Amino acid sequence: MSGLLSKRHWREGAAAAALLCCALALICWPKETSAAVQEGLALCYNVIIPSLFPFFILTSLVISLGLASYLGRLLEPVMRPLFHVGGSCAAALALGFVGGYPVGARAALTLYQSGQCTKSECERLLAFCNNSGPAFILGVVGAGIFADSRVGLLLCLTHALASVCVGLVFRFYHWRDKAERTLRPSPSIGVERFSSAFTGAVKGALTSTLNICAFVVCFTVIIRLCFLSGILPALARLLGRMFAPLGFTEIWGQRLLTGVLELSSGVAALTGSGSLSGRAAMAAFVLGWAGLSVHCQVLSFLGESGLNVRTYIAGKALHGCFSAGLTALLFRALPLEEKVSTYLAEQVEGIAGTDFYTALAISTVAAWIVFLLFFLFAALGIRLGGKTCGKKRKIVVQ
Repeated sequence: MSGLLSKRHWREGAAAAALLCCALALICWPKETSAAVQEGLALCYNVIIPSLFPFFILTSLVISLGLASYLGRLLEPVMRPLFHVGGSCAAALALGFVGGYPVGARAALTLYQSGQCTKSECERLLAFCNNSGPAFILGVVGAGIFADSRVGLLLCLTHALASVCVGLVFRFYHWRDKAERTLRPSPSIGVERFSSAFTGAVKGALTSTLNICAFVVCFTVIIRLCFLSGILPALARLLGRMFAPLGFTEIWGQRLLTGVLELSSGVAALTGSGSLSGRAAMAAFVLGWAGLSVHCQVLSFLGESGLNVRTYIAGKALHGCFSAGLTALLFRALPLEEKVSTYLAEQVEGIAGTDFYTALAISTVAAWIVFLLFFLFAALGIRLGGKTCGKKRKIVVQ
């Protein structure tokens, strides 16, 4: 007991010391902190809000209106053998690939809360459904960082393939729960009225978006303070010395540590020196890992759900490793010549400079296209289900 108390005191003392250091850092660098807050708010206004808000509304509508359940009956023969999850989980996987972080995690949690997947299925799903969107990989990373759309396409393919590989690995997580699922009847499909579903979707999307913006601003300040205080450069030098035989330098250490903390800053740090294959492999790892900022956003969703967070973290770490390995292999098989470009540095520095209304319009159109695709697949699922199930299907209208 005394040992436990001592560990608790050590943890509390470390937390108090960290908070004191943060307070001193804010006092020592007030102008730099204010500038970091402004950069984070600009990123939220120009990128985060217009890209995520429509997809959060879409996620809630797809599940509340029963489209995910109908689609699940159509895709059950595919999702169950591959990933050991129900067909309804295909909605979270699709939204995660199209909407980007953290739309997939939010969709998985909504499916679990609505009773359309079990706890073990949701934990498996969280390990591989929360992915970066193709617009970010192709636009910001491919065109902005590497000045080559082929690199962006390669990273997009390896990112998706690595996600599928993680799903295949985690299909064995609590695989014995299949017996419990087969013993109980499948849940009925609850369909809300569109008016109530839409108002609830908008309210939930606003709350989720504000939570994400708070974490983005927070980690923008943390990264800036880590650079100013010399903590991050010191850790980078330590990594450079430890892995010097592998050609790992201080610059690569700073890039890796920045990417571990925050996704956008991590990929932006990959401009400059270094081989194209090495920078692409690190970009693949950062995209797969997603950064602590995204993980905190996901944890804010999970809250009191009782889901195992370690499964999600392990899945993202494995996703990053798979992505980096696949990218390195493909670069050896398909060598790409690096293009030299001077205007890219300005483009990377202006990640948050996208016009708000243009980004919002593009994201909204993409969200509606995905919604229509879900609607068409759901209609096909209803038609096929009516032929096979007959009167066994039960629809509850609230």
